[in-house]
Amino acid sequence: MARVFPFQAFRFNPQVAPFDRVLTQPYDKISSERQAEYYAAHPQNLITVEKGRVFPDDSPQNSVYTRAATKVEEWIGDHIVVQDSAPAFYAYAQEFVVPGTSEKRTRRGFIGAGQLEDYSVGVVFRHEHTLSGPKADRLDLLRHTRLHTGQLFMLYSDPQKLIDAVLAEAEWSAAPVSELTDEYGVIHRLWPMAEPQRIETIQQAMADQKLVIADGHHRYETALSYRNERRATAPSPDPAAPYERAMMTFVNTRSEGLVILATHRVVANVHDFSWPAVRRYLEPWFSSEVFSFASDSEKSQAREKFLARLAATSKHRSIGAYPAANGQRAFYIFQLRHGADLAQLLPGAPALQRQLDVVLLHDGILEPALGITLQAATKEMNLTYEREASVAMASVDCGRAQVSFFLNPVDVGKVVEIATSNEVMPQKSTDFYPKLLSGITMYRV
Repeated sequence: MARVFPFQAFRFNPQVAPFDRVLTQPYDKISSERQAEYYAAHPQNLITVEKGRVFPDDSPQNSVYTRAATKVEEWIGDHIVVQDSAPAFYAYAQEFVVPGTSEKRTRRGFIGAGQLEDYSVGVVFRHEHTLSGPKADRLDLLRHTRLHTGQLFMLYSDPQKLIDAVLAEAEWSAAPVSELTDEYGVIHRLWPMAEPQRIETIQQAMADQKLVIADGHHRYETALSYRNERRATAPSPDPAAPYERAMMTFVNTRSEGLVILATHRVVANVHDFSWPAVRRYLEPWFSSEVFSFASDSEKSQAREKFLARLAATSKHRSIGAYPAANGQRAFYIFQLRHGADLAQLLPGAPALQRQLDVVLLHDGILEPALGITLQAATKEMNLTYEREASVAMASVDCGRAQVSFFLNPVDVGKVVEIATSNEVMPQKSTDFYPKLLSGITMYRV
């Protein structure tokens, strides 16, 4: 049973903090260059809290965390951040162009305070493992600020689209209270929904849902740790305490705007790398198509045919490759042969995960043919990740990589199936696009 609640969000006051100059991408998507841009964008930019600068002379008394806490209190005291007058759910729409295409979509969801549940309860499910470093950082920040600025991205499944109808009604009935275009051209809009009937409809529709974390695994587990700390010092149990909940954005898996992008693999520093040897290893398991070219003008045509063919054969377990020139310049598509015994090819993978192209690549190609183990992949010793196919190809062209492999996006239904079976997917298996903006609503714990 998923328990979701309206809450009184803190939001930036646009009269002194324009939305398009103070909101940020999630902390884990903020590079050092982007951090500098946010600092320069506006004195009240959320970056001071979301991912502040660290200095060599920092101490426990003056650290990135204490400065963030001070900034939060300043913002509230100076009405730069203002709390809404009534508890509400918040309809959240993101209008965007799917990267690499001209296709426009709108993803709709709602923001609420979701009850934190241990994974063992069987209400919230993860689809990937977490690392200790990011959790320690986020926990220290939460301890000091007692404020959720970033969104947890949660999936639920509502074939009847009962909640989608409520969100559409909210959009039609009023102008958004927040509207901005981010640095990626995504338009973000927000509508508070404080009406009792809308709140009741959403809560009833969510009551029998299972939730899958799409993005924010580290933040979810941080919220659990913080909840447990607060429970340990509370005089008595209080299931309604703010720290028992976390700010979440809920999106229907049946939403037309739900997009997962592929994350391609770039391979480098493999000892004794031999593309002909890789091909010989793959021959019993995969048929191959070759898109060769002899010049840059031919390369452009071959590239377009290669990418189109990869997408067209997504149902047939296809993986693309672009190796460094070794006599022949070409793109390759490897398609799993009909009747291939996946139990033999992927003996260490659970049956459900054998259906994933990313597992086929990691366990069926990278490790046996190139010696890239799970541990090496996790440490990014031989492997880096790229969303843009052109960037992965450029890494090969400039000599930085020995080969790049290309994947089709994973189906959201498969993500949910694996997560609710209490299994996890390999690192960087999903890239939900676009990201949820930090600071569009904030939740005080």
